[in-house]
Amino acid sequence: MHARGQDRFYYGILKKLNLSDDEVAMVMGHEVAHALREHARERIGKSTATQGLSRIGGALVAGIFGIDPRITDMVAQQGANLLTLKFSREDETEADLVGMELGARAGFDPRSGVTLWEKMSANNQNAPPEWMSTHPSGNSRIQEMQANMDKVLPLYQRAKTP
Repeated sequence: MHARGQDRFYYGILKKLNLSDDEVAMVMGHEVAHALREHARERIGKSTATQGLSRIGGALVAGIFGIDPRITDMVAQQGANLLTLKFSREDETEADLVGMELGARAGFDPRSGVTLWEKMSANNQNAPPEWMSTHPSGNSRIQEMQANMDKVLPLYQRAKTP
């Protein structure tokens, strides 16, 4: 029933970070949000469009300014790669917020998203700078969650009210 390695991933994060039930709900809500928002399919489309436009732009610059097309293609590809990372970070932020809402509606404390990312950040001191990553930094995630807490706490309180 488990995909290869999937059972070790969840067990590892549970054990290593000593996650509460509410924090586990935030992780699962995040993953469900990716599926609901079809981020994988969307990412393929964004990546294809970005790569194609960067090649066209590179070819135009090479033609107009007489620059070696290999150089403009390389620069354009790097720019496209950075833009693709930005799209990916946006998907991650959206999954965090939608996951937090899903968890709150199911009766799990959305404030645990903040404690989850505090634990994740403390455990991941060697993370690359945000602009080079597919994921937002832990601090960025925490700030976004805190900025949206007023929207999800009432959902949580309603779910907890008999």
